[in-house]
Amino acid sequence: MTAKLERLLEEIDPSRTLDEVAARVDRAVNSFPYGSAVVTDVEDFEELIGRFYAHVEGEVLSIGERRGFHPELDAGYASQVLNGAYGPQGWKAAFEMARTGVEGGLRGVLTTLAERMAVMYARNEIGARVYAFWEELSPEEWLEAAEEYVDKFGHLLPSELTEGGAWRLKGDFAAVLAEHPFIIRRIRRVGR
Repeated sequence: MTAKLERLLEEIDPSRTLDEVAARVDRAVNSFPYGSAVVTDVEDFEELIGRFYAHVEGEVLSIGERRGFHPELDAGYASQVLNGAYGPQGWKAAFEMARTGVEGGLRGVLTTLAERMAVMYARNEIGARVYAFWEELSPEEWLEAAEEYVDKFGHLLPSELTEGGAWRLKGDFAAVLAEHPFIIRRIRRVGR
């Protein structure tokens, strides 16, 4: 395997991406003062999830309080993440959980929000590293790297990606590389 591809795969290894981002998110969650375990007012809930979003983002990106808190903007970002977790009106479902204490209550909502943010930021970090790798290769090197990847990891991928000369994989090799850490993490968990 080429040194460039090996270096990239080391850089995006789950222990260096997914686990590190998750650890930063965990530290942020554990240091967030959210006070009451129940929130009964929707405006208080929006302000709380917005502050939480800004706090986690600041910790994950290592920008801390310099980023500041923008109530409507941060609550909007948090609502989008909650909609992804709970459905089209997920932020409303999350408010009901926080209000009533069901399904983990406020703590469960914040945990779900944090987990989703961890994956989002890990994907961004992985994507940036894959993009940098892509930019330093010629088209011939890119195809060679794809072929080497198939030789080493093809058995871990769905057969529709590797059949017929792996043209699907080669056509969207960046997306395959971006999923590589998630594949490796699942395999490691199965092996435990």
